[in-house]
Amino acid sequence: MASDTMALEEFPDSVAITVSDDPSDKTAHDLTPVFDVPVNISAVLGKAHMSVAQLLKLNRGSVLELDRKVGEAIDIFVNNRLVARGEVVVVEDRLGVTMTEIIKTEDSGA
Repeated sequence: MASDTMALEEFPDSVAITVSDDPSDKTAHDLTPVFDVPVNISAVLGKAHMSVAQLLKLNRGSVLELDRKVGEAIDIFVNNRLVARGEVVVVEDRLGVTMTEIIKTEDSGA
């Protein structure tokens, strides 16, 4: 595993919240103002490059070959920023995504 990724298993099962008299200590309650901020989440199965002429030739039932192999992890973006990788799963009659690794970035501020 690359040094900039972290498997979900490496995260603790629960997060302890401590109360302190130090005003610089943060708790989950401090995040309340951002709970209602909308975010755009995208799960990218793969990409393909084609010309406009090729695009116009696509019809219902056309097969579009992507740059990923079957079983390869998909990218999960939040507000156009890569934050995780995962696998496609079926939940009842819908598609879903299971996150298998979190991408740590150097400028995350933590």
